[in-house]
Formats: sequence, structure tokens, C-alpha cells
Amino acid sequence: MSGFDRDIGRTRSGLRYGWTTGSCAAAAAKAAAEMLLGGQEILQVRLMTPKGIGLLLDVEMTVRREAYVQCAVRKYSGDDPDVTDGLLICARAERISGPEADAVVERGAFCVNVTDTLRIILDGGDGVGRVMKKGLEQCIGQAAINKVPRRMIMEETAGVCEKYGYTGVLKITVAIPQGEQTAEKTFNPRLGIEGGLSVLGTSGIVEPMSEKALTDTIWLEMKMLNDNGCDACYVVPGNYGSDFLKERLGLDMELAVKCSNYIGEAIDDAVFLGMKGLLLVGHVGKFIKLAAGVMNTHSRQADCRMEVFSAHAAMNGADAQTVRAVMSCLNTSEAVSLLKEKELLVPVMKSVMERISFYLQHRAGESLQIGAIVFSNEEGILGQTENAEMILKMIQDQDPESGS
Repeated sequence: MSGFDRDIGRTRSGLRYGWTTGSCAAAAAKAAAEMLLGGQEILQVRLMTPKGIGLLLDVEMTVRREAYVQCAVRKYSGDDPDVTDGLLICARAERISGPEADAVVERGAFCVNVTDTLRIILDGGDGVGRVMKKGLEQCIGQAAINKVPRRMIMEETAGVCEKYGYTGVLKITVAIPQGEQTAEKTFNPRLGIEGGLSVLGTSGIVEPMSEKALTDTIWLEMKMLNDNGCDACYVVPGNYGSDFLKERLGLDMELAVKCSNYIGEAIDDAVFLGMKGLLLVGHVGKFIKLAAGVMNTHSRQADCRMEVFSAHAAMNGADAQTVRAVMSCLNTSEAVSLLKEKELLVPVMKSVMERISFYLQHRAGESLQIGAIVFSNEEGILGQTENAEMILKMIQDQDPESGS
């Protein structure tokens, strides 16, 4: 993008901000409406984001026809590792008749009656996903354009209509040419969003390495399960847990929520949603930390793995030399192997699981049944809490279709 400086701000650690797909869609819609109603060529468009940061964005890929104008704005994610970075977000602006508008709204498009004489219709085109499950803020069948981007698009285009004195119906269609392929790398298929990406953003600005984006996804996945009749589910940190759940235990990944390192937040979400059962399934490299009450398992938060193993080895009769050897292990695989060699692995994991159970239940309170299964790739299941089998049965006995 040669038209302006993309460095719109940085975090305290120096990481660059970007702008959301929602900001791109709103800017593209504003530019398309300006060109349709005003007739002039627009090369750059100004947009004020909900965060209060103003953007000046290049307009690309303009297509002008008698009936419509379509243009695009390119997504920029700053220093956030986002699969949508660099994608073109397109918006088409066109005048349509009242009866045509009614038919579009009947099919699920969003509609705002700005005044008695102006209506703005918003829908998704190619590469924008459609919501196919309950639990999201859109209705089933509607385009996955979230509330804040919808409001931004409506407000920007309404301002253009007012500027040119336009009355009637203006239809905006948002499309993402590479959206369907890119969506396969996102959580959208798990959330019941089919056919493309979501148009997202609550502030209009991408804040790099946002923890909130991850915790919001945990909440949303669990809420969707709950809304679709499941009040008990599995929680796995990532791919290790997912693969073990599916391939080694033969369990249904549709009833699993990925939580990354945010164990505590996942438990809090379950309690708030009124879930009845949670079974955590994770690799010992992360879950050993739970035995020390550590509920964010990222290494920058805490790394007490060898301390936990060493303490429990000592509790179960290990001599000083063995305890020192465990403390010197480079990773949990080495520690597990050493404990197994010393015939301490079974008692150590028994006492570890007791502490994990204590801290999980302390975080969850009395309303939620919570347990855990801990595994390693080499040994399989290393330990499980006493209630793990009961919660496993609770999850398997659910019938989401009946809401029980």
C-alpha cells in the first residue's frame, strides 16, 4: 500500500496495530457508495474506528457499472499473526427497488430504516460465511457480519446517502474473494459458519497478539455447545489434546472446546454459562502445572513442571539423588521416563491428579463437575481424576438434538 503510512500505532512493546475486516468492509462500502452516488473516483477513504483511531485507506480493484460500484480495501493485521492479513475485502453498492429489497431481507439480509425514505440493506456475498448453528448473534442463514462492523457499514453509507440527498434503498454486499479457502484455517467451521470468513472487529483496530481474541473464542465455542443442548463438554489446550481425544480415546471432537493456555478462563466461562460438566484432556507438559494451581499454562506465566514432579517424587519416597535428577530434567518426557525407571510414576501421578482435582474444583466452585485426564505421547494416559469416568459418561450420554 503506497498511498499512506500503515503504522497507525504500536503497543507498549512496539508491535504494530492493524485494522479489522470490519473496518475494511466499512471503508470499502463508504467508497463504493461515494462513487455510486457522487460519480467521482475515490482513491482513498477516511474512516473513524470505534477505538477512536482514524484510518486513511487505499481503495483497490474498483469496478464501475451503471447499476453498481464495487471496490475493495486490503486487510492489514500489523504484527498480529492473522490468516486474513493481505486479503481484499470488497463491498458493492447498488440501488434496488422496494420489492427487491423486501425479497432480499426475507432471505436473511440485514436492514436498517435510516429515515422514512431511506433504507440500507446489508448482505454477504462470496467468501463471507453464513451462520448455520444457534449461538451466534446472527440468525441462522444470515451472513457472518458481526454487530460492530454492521453498525460501521450502516453509519458510513448512511452518511454518504445524506451527503448526496439519496432516498430509496441502497444495498451493500460484502465479499471476500479468498474467504472460503482461508476460513478452513480458522475456527469458523467449528462455530457453524459455512462458506467463508466472518467480518469481525469490536474496535476496528487489530491489537497484536490479543489475548482477548483467544478468550472470546473459548467463550463463543462453549456458548454454542450450550445453546445447542450440551451442558457438558471436553476442554483441550490444542492439537495434542485434540488428537489424543479423537485418535487414542475415540471421542467426539464436536463436543470439545479448545482453550489454548487459558484453563482458568475456560472454567470461568463454563460456570457462567451454567455448564454441568467439564473434562479437561491435556498433555502432561501443560497439565502438570495445574497441580500447582497454575491456571494459565503459558511458559511466560509460570514454569513449575520440574518443581511439581520433584515435590511429588519426594512425597512418594524418592531419595535426594532422584529428586535432584528430576529437577535437572529438560522436559516432562524425560521426567516421566525417569520416574518410570524408578518405579515412582504411578504413585507420583496419583498424588499429582489429587492436587489437580483440588485446584480445578476450587476454581469451578460447587455448581460444575470438573475433572481431568493427563497423558503423554509415549505412555498414553498417565492419570485421571476420580470423577473423570463419571464426567465422560455425562458428556457421552447427551443428546444435543433434544436439548438434554
